[in-house]
Amino acid sequence: MESLEIQRLKKSLQYLESKQRELRKQQENDTRSLESIINYLKKDLVHQFSLMDFDPLIKQEIKNTDIFISRVKYIIETSFSNVI
Repeated sequence: MESLEIQRLKKSLQYLESKQRELRKQQENDTRSLESIINYLKKDLVHQFSLMDFDPLIKQEIKNTDIFISRVKYIIETSFSNVI
């Protein structure tokens, strides 16, 4: 991945984290739309940035957003530390 792609991945991950925080704040409200956005974002990250090439198990972590976020951060740190 090139530096620009890594930056896009980081921005996308930050956006996903913000939506996850927003979801936590709205515990009693109807959160289906937020959950849909979050699910879409996770799937899009996996496909757009070919994350399965870096971590074949990431697809299994897609159900738990917090674990998914930490796995993507780990991928960024371990696979792209020399590019950043």
